[in-house]
Amino acid sequence: MNIQRATLDQLESLTGLFDAYRVFYEQVSDFVSARNFLGERLANGDSVVFMASEEEDAVGFVQLYPSFSSVSMRHSWILNDLFVKDSARKKGYGEELLKAAIAFARESGAKGITLETGKDNVEAQSLYEKIGFARETNYFYHFSIVQ
Repeated sequence: MNIQRATLDQLESLTGLFDAYRVFYEQVSDFVSARNFLGERLANGDSVVFMASEEEDAVGFVQLYPSFSSVSMRHSWILNDLFVKDSARKKGYGEELLKAAIAFARESGAKGITLETGKDNVEAQSLYEKIGFARETNYFYHFSIVQ
């Protein structure tokens, strides 16, 4: 099991995973647009991506986006994407990707990592709680607007 921070050198392998992740969330496969999107994020430093591989095969990734807290005057990270291919699930890749993200957040001096997941994604919720994420149920309401 190899977990490493992704660079533009891994863009092709990462794009395949990212496209599969989007398809998992019922989006139409679009390898070219996925490659362009990820390439921009990596080239501009807009996100931090860790990729898991099994031998030479890319099997999963986690993507973090930066955020900031005015109240604490510190930066934090939003865990926006976590994906492991079906063939590599139940082998610890998701857990290791999360641990890499947490270690990175600590090393960067971040206030923490936040994430959201579907109410029906019970397996992911179980993994997040196992790693130490705490479910926020009483303190904040989250709102969004769709354009």
